Amino acid sequence: MLYVVTGPPAAGKSTWIDAHATARDIVIDLDRITRALTGPGAPAWNQDPLQLRVAHRARYAAMDAAFELRDQVDVYLIHTMPSPKAMAKYKRLDARIVTVDPGQEIVMQRVAAMRDPHMQRVVTRWYKQRPTAARQAMPQASRTW
Repeated sequence: MLYVVTGPPAAGKSTWIDAHATARDIVIDLDRITRALTGPGAPAWNQDPLQLRVAHRARYAAMDAAFELRDQVDVYLIHTMPSPKAMAKYKRLDARIVTVDPGQEIVMQRVAAMRDPHMQRVVTRWYKQRPTAARQAMPQASRTW
């Protein structure tokens, strides 16, 4: 099964996966990939453009390989703001879409406390662009469809 976990930055997408995935499952998380590709002392929420470029390429390669295995193992993919084209692909792959959204106020507090300040713009964009079906905030919850 393919699970596409979406939601704004700092919503709890990784936490949701940690609560549902097993050690045998495949987890594709750009934050984890970036962390794995950076040197010692890099910030936990690294947004360095050069390192992100390499991490994005690694993520796409991992997605291609993992999608072929989704009938043998569960695959969890974090995709904050999938485009309509990406959503169409995920639906063709019979993905279960999970939106994690504790609400904009909580997310902004988490970003202010834990993330780079530029992520506030990403949060604002996520709330403006998210699909209508996911517009209801669900404190500490997620929606699957």
